[in-house]
Amino acid sequence: MFFLSAEGGETSHNPIIPLWQEVVVGGIAFIVLCYVLMKFVFPRMEQTFQARVDAIEGGIKRAEAAQAEANQLLEQYRAQLAEARTDAAKIRDDARADAEGIRQDILAKAREESDRIIAAGKEQLNAERATIVRELRTEVGTIAVDLASKIVGESLADEARRKGTVDRFLSGLESAGAR
Repeated sequence: MFFLSAEGGETSHNPIIPLWQEVVVGGIAFIVLCYVLMKFVFPRMEQTFQARVDAIEGGIKRAEAAQAEANQLLEQYRAQLAEARTDAAKIRDDARADAEGIRQDILAKAREESDRIIAAGKEQLNAERATIVRELRTEVGTIAVDLASKIVGESLADEARRKGTVDRFLSGLESAGAR
C-alpha cells in the first residue's frame, strides 16, 4: 500500500488512511478526554441536573402542600361560615321567640290592667249608684211625705213614722219593679 515515489524513494501516504502515529495519539487523547469528562465533568453535570430535579420536585411538592393547605383553609372557612349562618338563624329564632313571649306578657298585663280598670269602674259605678239610690230614697221619701200630708190633710212630722212609711213605700216600689 505504500508506494514509492519517484523522487526520493519515500513512500507516499494515502490521505484516506491515517497514519498509525496519529491514530495512537488520537486514541490516547480520546482516552484522556474521556477520563477527564468522566472523572470531573459528568459528575458535576449530574450534580447540577440532580439539584435542578430536586428543586423542581421540591417546588412541585411545596406547591401541592400549599394547595392542600389552601383547600383545608377553604373548607375551614366554609365550615365557619355555615356555623355562623346556623348561629345567626338560631339567634334570629330565639329573638322571635323572646319577642313573642314579651308580646304575650304585655298582652296579659294589658288584659289584667283592663280587667282591673273595668272592675274598679264597676265598683265605682255601684258605689255611685248606691249613693244616688240613697239620695233618691231620701228625696222621694220627702216628696212622698209632703204629698201624703197634702192628701191626708195632717202633718206627718214625726220622723220615725215618716221614715217607716217611706221605707214601706220604697220597698213596695222595688218589689213591684222586680216582678
